Amino acid sequence: MSTLTKRLLILLLLFQVLTVHAQRIKASINTNWQFYKGDIEGFPANNTNVKWETISIPHSWNTADVTDDEKGYYRGTCWYTKRLSIPASWQDKYVSVYFEGASQVAEVYVNGKKAGAHIGGYSAFNIPVKQYLNFAPNSVNVIAVKLNNKHNDDIPPLSADFTFFGGIYRDVYLVATNPVHFDTDDNASAGIFVTTPNVSAVKADVNIAGAFVNQSTKTRSLRVITRITDNEGKVIAQKQTSAKAGAGQKVSFTQNIVNIMQPALWSPESPYLYKINSVLVDADTKTQLDEVNNPLGFRWYDFDAQKGFFLNGKHYKLMGASRHQDYKDQGNALPDAMHVRDVELLKNMGANYLRVAHYPQDPEVLQACDRLGVLASVEIPIVNQITESAAFAQNSKNMQVEMIRQNFNHPSLIIWAYMNEVLLRLPYANGSVERQTYLKNVAQLAQQLEDLTRKEDPYRYTMIPNHGSFELYNNAGLTKIPKIVGWNLYQGWYGGDLNGFAQYLDRHHKDLPDKPLIVTEYGADADPRVHSMQPVRFDKSNEYAVIYHKAYLKAMNERAFVAGGAIWNLADFNSEQRAESMPHINNKGIATIDRQPKDSYWLYKANLWKKPFVSIGSKRWTLRSGIAESTDKLQCTQPVEIYSNQPSVMLKLNGKDLGSVNTVDGAAAFNVPFINGENRLQAITFVNDEQVADEVLIDFNLVPANLKSTALPFTELNVSLGDKRFIVDEVQQQVWLPEKAYEPGSWGYIGGEVFTMKGNGRISYGSDKNILGTDNDPVFETQRVGIEQFKLDVPDGTYEVTLHFAELLSNQKGEELVYNLSTTGSVAKKDEISTRAFDVAINNVTVVENLSNSNYLEPDKAYSSKVMVNASHGKGIVINFKARTGQTILNGLQVRKLF
Repeated sequence: MSTLTKRLLILLLLFQVLTVHAQRIKASINTNWQFYKGDIEGFPANNTNVKWETISIPHSWNTADVTDDEKGYYRGTCWYTKRLSIPASWQDKYVSVYFEGASQVAEVYVNGKKAGAHIGGYSAFNIPVKQYLNFAPNSVNVIAVKLNNKHNDDIPPLSADFTFFGGIYRDVYLVATNPVHFDTDDNASAGIFVTTPNVSAVKADVNIAGAFVNQSTKTRSLRVITRITDNEGKVIAQKQTSAKAGAGQKVSFTQNIVNIMQPALWSPESPYLYKINSVLVDADTKTQLDEVNNPLGFRWYDFDAQKGFFLNGKHYKLMGASRHQDYKDQGNALPDAMHVRDVELLKNMGANYLRVAHYPQDPEVLQACDRLGVLASVEIPIVNQITESAAFAQNSKNMQVEMIRQNFNHPSLIIWAYMNEVLLRLPYANGSVERQTYLKNVAQLAQQLEDLTRKEDPYRYTMIPNHGSFELYNNAGLTKIPKIVGWNLYQGWYGGDLNGFAQYLDRHHKDLPDKPLIVTEYGADADPRVHSMQPVRFDKSNEYAVIYHKAYLKAMNERAFVAGGAIWNLADFNSEQRAESMPHINNKGIATIDRQPKDSYWLYKANLWKKPFVSIGSKRWTLRSGIAESTDKLQCTQPVEIYSNQPSVMLKLNGKDLGSVNTVDGAAAFNVPFINGENRLQAITFVNDEQVADEVLIDFNLVPANLKSTALPFTELNVSLGDKRFIVDEVQQQVWLPEKAYEPGSWGYIGGEVFTMKGNGRISYGSDKNILGTDNDPVFETQRVGIEQFKLDVPDGTYEVTLHFAELLSNQKGEELVYNLSTTGSVAKKDEISTRAFDVAINNVTVVENLSNSNYLEPDKAYSSKVMVNASHGKGIVINFKARTGQTILNGLQVRKLF
């Protein structure tokens, strides 16, 4: 028997004879909290006038007010309280309360006394509470948390394109340990830090560093025993360290385990995890005092400015998405399963990279990355700008240390980041001394954070993501400080055209040839309700988003020096200050805010997934409408894309073969002749004679080419004026068609022009304002100005006609767009507005009289009028618009036959 084997056997026997005593207890205390929105004088439990609401953690007080039509959301003070049942046996333990996250400034009180505080809404914190507890039998202990999320110039983030939710929005735990325990107060970390300084396919070394604390009243002789087990629980290595700790003393230790032979390597294809089990033992009594477990993954990696990213010696293109932590109607107060589900959603797309943005997120996120094989970066919330104060700098450094120490042991994590688009909101006049000083202060803080990060973790890479203003960041020195430069690029969205993206990448490679590059953001809004046969920049259509992503994906794949790209964003997310087609939501996600994949998601899966795959792109567009091609040809041909990683795809409609099309960059385009009613689409490809298929049922409302057709009777029509898009209202099961000019026998407008916002270079038609009083913002954001008539050659009968209006001009100055990432920026302007008043008559009967912006036409508010109309003598419906002052307008029109 070898000496090493004997030592392992001795240690194993030692583990078997240990007396299990005083184990660490960590139990959630999420249920039956009391919540009060507002501040309270004195200790809350003593205030009998407060009306409390019973809630459970996770909880946010901003789940509703961030999506209502009232501007702003509550950013202020709230209180949480909970009665704690503390076992009398815990009197000899060290007791603390562990918060995974509470936004953003917390003060914690126990039984009326302040136990601790924490600054920052995105990191965990641990509050020792034993000295404030009552351990008498049947005693009542009350914990109270005063929390606020109001703006503070000294606490990042200061401004950003996401919502700063308030609340105890992650789990809360009660933790009890032996007085002698691994350090629980080191920035709420595990107290143990694992590195793998040497790894190869042949052998690997492991370094374990940490500290334990003796809070007993006497000196103790202790042993730290560490064992590494494989994923079957087999011990492959062990190490023992002896030390003495005086009363009240904290003792640091290190352990080196070398020459682990033929380690199973961690990778996206095979995310093999070992476990490091650390046990603290009383050397005299052999009593186990504390135990901590951490994951271990053996891997090595490198970023090369010319060739990109390598993991375990193999080249990878890092492809994935960034992620925000909120969900529809829940704010950021999500249960663990929903965090895990997001990583699974990303992995199931074939992605290998997650940018955890713009702040550290729930511990479940990186744990899932470890298990599933998703490489990750994480960053602190310095976004858009800094405050030139010592307090801001110190809070930033504290956040960086917390982030690093709390997430240190994740093998999936390869990059620490610490600023995002930090020159987006520059103060002071351009060229002024104050502006230059500000830029120097930003760079100084960046260098301090870089140095701090290198000290905390010399092995991982660092990164600053910048918005697309090359000279600005390069001249400020921010491209030189981190090991990787991230660029958030939106050419072809906020400004410029799609070709500008590739040109920008090439410029970085030319001017910064020694600096690795990751495209840390890129994306285009895709309102899930909006579709277009003529997609253009900023129309919010799913079709333009696909065009955008195809161009970006192609450009990145063609350039080996681009280490990777992170789509902005994995899913739509809350951004309270946004207006546009879906107010308060950023629609750049490749999935909706409730995690339904959009067309872009399937495009990426076709390009990234390794197993045979096919998907109909229009899975969500199951309610369609269009105009029949002729009176005799009762069908409407519309494009459908199929996404697949196979060379060709066959498509069937209601069992009829529409032929096969070769895929190009993961997509195959078909023209589908939809019929009225149910349409069953089947996409099929074959792999080694095995069929791979996808199908969807589409309900198509075919509008007759001739409204008096008997073969296809007219039932209803919904038209969005001044619009080229199809807009789906899933709630009312209606499809809004794009406008068209009148043709005899059919329908359409006469006269007028499409409304465009002057001075807004982003959109070619319509407005991007939040229209109050409606959920159908896309319909009300476009209009035809100066319209003279709208005619429908419907058969005789009784109809319901609904006219929709919105005044899109306002004397109110709009907000400057924080999130406009064009290099030219965005300047809010007042509209040029004049008095508007007009009448509307249907079949020579005035139904709307003197509609003006002095009565119902209030700026940015929806106004609708529904009337009953008789069509007789074969004259159909004729709607006349007569201006009194200014120009007439019409935003939307609905006509429904009653009988």
